[in-house]
Amino acid sequence: MSAAQPEVPAGRIAQMRQAFTMTRRTDRALPLYMLLAFLVVGGLFVGLSLWIFGTGVLGIIMSVVLALFGGTLGALIIFGKRAEKAAYAQVEGQIGAGASVLTMLRRGWVTKPAVAFNRQQDVVHRVVGRPGVILVGEGSPGGVRQLLSSERKKHARIVGADVPIHEVVVGRGEGQVPVTKLVKHVRKMKKAIKPAQVTEVVSRTKALDAMRPPAPMPRGPVPTSMRGHRKAMRG
Repeated sequence: MSAAQPEVPAGRIAQMRQAFTMTRRTDRALPLYMLLAFLVVGGLFVGLSLWIFGTGVLGIIMSVVLALFGGTLGALIIFGKRAEKAAYAQVEGQIGAGASVLTMLRRGWVTKPAVAFNRQQDVVHRVVGRPGVILVGEGSPGGVRQLLSSERKKHARIVGADVPIHEVVVGRGEGQVPVTKLVKHVRKMKKAIKPAQVTEVVSRTKALDAMRPPAPMPRGPVPTSMRGHRKAMRG
């Protein structure tokens, strides 16, 4: 166990370095923003420390320590936000981008990519959570709407009338949700069922999936999960 422990921080540093490199490719101003955050937040901590501890030896020592801590924290926060924005930009427009982004939903959400798919590469993903069943469509507006309508009828027959079914179309057209705002949009949906019902609904949807052949993911460059990218940003 002791031999494996040193690999953990090294792995985290490597992940953060990789995330930084990937982000800088599309965000050249990232180092400047991180430096500004370090200086501004660090300066605020210096002022606060001197106000609390005074200008003596203790005050100077605490100012240096808190400035380094606060500045580093501020820089990491800016890094995380801009890295997440860059990650969204990299997957937007790619086939399966919605499924990739939906993996960022954590505890309390159950995501099933590609529950329905057609030859035109339109695809529907499913998310189950406190708002109920959320069907997320990607592709051409007409094809996606037909898929969503079909899936809504299938899910309505098994989840029950008391479980809401929501439809979301990923895109930048009217009535659509950009992939950059998809997770936030889903999280802001009004809670309508209890946690115990979520478990029951997940079981019922699994039964529905078992009654039909699995839908293959569309051909083309499917972006990798953003969960690992975000984990790297957190360190």
